[in-house]
Amino acid sequence: MSALHSLKNNGGAILETNNSITNQSESINEAAGTPAASRSNLGVRRGRRPTGTKTGTGRPRTSGKKPVSKEKAGEKETALKEQVKKESVKKELQGTENGVQPSKDGRSLRSRKVKIQQTTPADQSPMSVIPKAYVRPKTQAAVKTPGPKVKIIPLGGLEQIGMNITCIEYEDTIIVIDCGLAFPSDDMLGIDLVIPDVSYLKENIEKVKGFVITHGHEDHIGSLPYILRDINVPVYATKLTMGIIEHKLKEHNLMKSTKRKVIRHGQSINLGCFRIEFIKTNHSIADATALAIYTPAGILVHTGDFKIDYTPVFGDRIDLQRFAELGKKGVLALMCDSTNAERPGFTQSERTVGRQFDHIFNEHQNCRIIIATFASNVDRVQQIINTAYKFGRKVIVEGRSMVNIISIASELGYINIPENTLIEIDQMKNYPDEQIVLITTGSQGETMAALSRMAASIHRKVTIKPGDTVVFSSNPIPGNEKAVSNIINELTRKGAEVIFQDTHVSGHACQEEIKLIYALTRPKYAIPVHGEYRHLKAHASLAQTMGVEKENVLIIKSGDVLEIGEDSAKVTGHVSSGDIYVDGLGVGDVGNIVLRDRQLLSQNGLLIVVLTLEKYTNQILAGPDIVSRGFVYVRESETLMDDARHVVSDALEACLAKRCSDWGKIKNVVRESLGDYVWKQTKRNPMILPIIMEVE
Repeated sequence: MSALHSLKNNGGAILETNNSITNQSESINEAAGTPAASRSNLGVRRGRRPTGTKTGTGRPRTSGKKPVSKEKAGEKETALKEQVKKESVKKELQGTENGVQPSKDGRSLRSRKVKIQQTTPADQSPMSVIPKAYVRPKTQAAVKTPGPKVKIIPLGGLEQIGMNITCIEYEDTIIVIDCGLAFPSDDMLGIDLVIPDVSYLKENIEKVKGFVITHGHEDHIGSLPYILRDINVPVYATKLTMGIIEHKLKEHNLMKSTKRKVIRHGQSINLGCFRIEFIKTNHSIADATALAIYTPAGILVHTGDFKIDYTPVFGDRIDLQRFAELGKKGVLALMCDSTNAERPGFTQSERTVGRQFDHIFNEHQNCRIIIATFASNVDRVQQIINTAYKFGRKVIVEGRSMVNIISIASELGYINIPENTLIEIDQMKNYPDEQIVLITTGSQGETMAALSRMAASIHRKVTIKPGDTVVFSSNPIPGNEKAVSNIINELTRKGAEVIFQDTHVSGHACQEEIKLIYALTRPKYAIPVHGEYRHLKAHASLAQTMGVEKENVLIIKSGDVLEIGEDSAKVTGHVSSGDIYVDGLGVGDVGNIVLRDRQLLSQNGLLIVVLTLEKYTNQILAGPDIVSRGFVYVRESETLMDDARHVVSDALEACLAKRCSDWGKIKNVVRESLGDYVWKQTKRNPMILPIIMEVE
């Protein structure tokens, strides 16, 4: 009786272990992805009792048989394990479809597995009794194929302020963001404008789908009239920006040949495989926009020039909500304005300048006021007009670019001029000085701008008088500081009061505004744009503080080909980029060699040597005569010029005595002899130009 009682107790334990193991084995096979139909064969079907089991008792029927000892149960278990191993090997060799190999008695090995589990002690691990043949092997992770990559190719706008142009390319589609120019530096003598080298676009003209413009400043649209001649593709821009572009196209007779499309904020366009969305931003000109570019590789966000102005003079505030929505979708890369990346804090609102104007007008009610600002800053001009109207003054607009921009803005409804406020400059004499406000160009010290001509006393209609108040409503662009300082000195010398403090706010975002854009968009990659290298470097540090990984902050150069995708981003090549000089009507006909000659002429002057030779005898019939331009004043340097003439004559006679008839060699002799003498006497190196004439 004690043995039977022990068997009954052990039977209950065995059955509980069996149920536990069966449930765990089902869970294992479900996790491994085994279909339900297959899982039903792993053990006893639900609703069907195994042989020798009472319903509801969980005890095996004894039928009067003696209980099996533990030693015999262990031996049986070992024998069954060995048999299962052999059959497992046989199954693998036969390659059965479902992994179930029939046994001699017609039952599956999975049924035998259950019997093995029934004889397993309760304290043994379930996994240890499951044959390896029945454990689904782990599937190897699929090799991740590289995702699509889009190319970002800046052709300008990096390492400098100006000449912004960037290409976005994927397979057979290229879109061009902005097409700006740069103003010449002091060493670019005679150069009017500098435009980007677009040889890459010319080589891939069939891929270029259009120009997408962010706003109407010259450093973003100025090159369009020159580049559209060779790359005639549609131009997409907002209303005011397109109005300014069309004015330029009219001047260059390109209106009929250029397709144009005005886009509203919030609207999207499809160009090739790209979709471009226009997003409202604030800047120092109305209708500025950011771009969300939907590419096969992901979303690219280009901010354009921007700041966050909660109280703009015209239009709505920046659409921060849309930036946040893009961030939730997932932004692959952010190309963000870097101009003020070194300045901490926030950029002040444009309305603060309006309050300063009120203060200036109130303190100078008895004198004429002249205000110089950027022609494109329509909001600034609007505030000047508002203040002038408030104080009962008439407004005169002077300067060609200022007149053009205000006319366009007024026609399109971006500026409101009260009736009888704007007068022509010829009517100025009909009003006293205390009722006059002049809005003029020349805030950057441009030589031919209206304010510069007033300061130099060469303006035909405006003369600076003692008591005038001149306001500089701008900050000098880097490189223009000296020119602006010279104009201020000239105005002060003529008795004018010059005000340049607290009369300007930037149109570019400072550090905290840049951080906010990063916080909203949460890009994977950061690509600083629009700035000199120091600005890009400061921007890169900001991006890292906002959580962008260091290796994902990419500072690139103009001409670099950046291939970017979800899995990687790296520079893979370089294309042609650089400066093309515009001199008058000539585009690209002035290069580095010509500029070098101009610089040499400006620094050291020119000596022209003229001589006449007999055709057949090569005898000197006249000369050599030396003409000086920009070297010395001949009348005060007669001795020097006479000695120089003798030096050249001696060198020529020695050369001709050797029967040298090659004019190239003769000219070299003249240059070397005269150049050596002049250097010894003056330590100057003028350009020497020999001219040889031949007579019979």
